[in-house]
Amino acid sequence: MATKKMEGVYPILVTPFDENSQIEEESLRRLIDFNLDAGVHGLGVALGSEVYKLTEAERARMTRIVVDQVGGRVPVVINTGANGTDLAVNYSRMAHENGADSLMVLPPSFFPAGQDETVAYFRAISDAVPLPIFIQDVATSPIAPGLAKRLAQECEWVQYIKVESFPVVAKVAAMAEEAGDVLTVFGGAGGGYFIEEMRRGSVGTMPFCTQPEAFVDIWNKVRSGDEAGAWETFNRYLVPVSRLSAQGAGLFHGIHKEILRYRGVIRSARVRAPAPPIDPLTRDELAALLKELYPEGSS
Repeated sequence: MATKKMEGVYPILVTPFDENSQIEEESLRRLIDFNLDAGVHGLGVALGSEVYKLTEAERARMTRIVVDQVGGRVPVVINTGANGTDLAVNYSRMAHENGADSLMVLPPSFFPAGQDETVAYFRAISDAVPLPIFIQDVATSPIAPGLAKRLAQECEWVQYIKVESFPVVAKVAAMAEEAGDVLTVFGGAGGGYFIEEMRRGSVGTMPFCTQPEAFVDIWNKVRSGDEAGAWETFNRYLVPVSRLSAQGAGLFHGIHKEILRYRGVIRSARVRAPAPPIDPLTRDELAALLKELYPEGSS
């Protein structure tokens, strides 16, 4: 369990799959070390991990592998949200039993719940599992600052929130102002507004896991007062990747897995179906970008 306040860069791991669409453990362990070697402060398994495409057995295995490879070096956050309260409690207990340090919980979104039902949902998870909980605020089930504060006040283990519903920067500011006395605020949405979020009260981000050294560099520079240096890193390394991965719906996983494959971290860039292919022109643009950013990392 995380025993001190979590903050900093907590990348969300992708799930490497082999040619048969099975979890490729060797690549996953290498990906974990790649991020830890970059100096990240924590790691997560969540929507960016295609967790919604994993069976319950695979969720448990994924958690075990990550916890084992991390070996207590940083906290591990596991996404356990679901569209049913009993299912979310089950996922949360499973994450706890397999060594997670914290939970990230997405509110029900298929049939969005009202405020009282959302409180009851989080209370059930908090009562079942003694781990710190991140509320995950996303566009499909946004959490208003007032409700976030109520959740923290009424649910013992609700202690953090990851803000990624738009407008993200304004939402982080509002969340920090209204609920910052009871919730620790993290940013999300791929880290696209990392610096602006830190200015407005965020103490960390949960971005993609392909460029951890850039995110850690930005974190360190902002904390030391070197915002100009932070922006230089941000604009040089993160902006072009974010623009490319946002060019088409569903390309995010494929683009980031291709980056990791190019950098020699994972063996295969396979994304579980359904997933759109990367078109030839976008693939050429990605190849050119990677040669520019990481000329030493060609495969």
